[in-house]
Amino acid sequence: MKLPTNVTISKDKLMRYLLLPRDENDKSQFLAFAGYTLANWHVLESELRQLAKTHEISYTETSPYGTKYEVRGTLAGPDGHTLHIVTVWIKLEGTEETRFVTLFPDRKRVDAE
Repeated sequence: MKLPTNVTISKDKLMRYLLLPRDENDKSQFLAFAGYTLANWHVLESELRQLAKTHEISYTETSPYGTKYEVRGTLAGPDGHTLHIVTVWIKLEGTEETRFVTLFPDRKRVDAE
């Protein structure tokens, strides 16, 4: 099963959460390893949309807010480095909207290499 093709990815989520350095739960350094920066946030958005369209859902969980999905895949960063990631999405309860929540390194893939 795959996510719907019309997923929502907030520009704010990318620019103020993933690509902006943070004291806690910082993902910007991980993404910077492959060349993703605030200046090219749109590249990350495009690649996340492509991953959502082409990869199968690997995990599903029901929460009070809706149904959460994990989709595993790789990002071929702007500088050529590949990142193995797990993306998290949620289909909000009572709507048909599926939103991007976050991503993190796919430890299963990284540890296997």
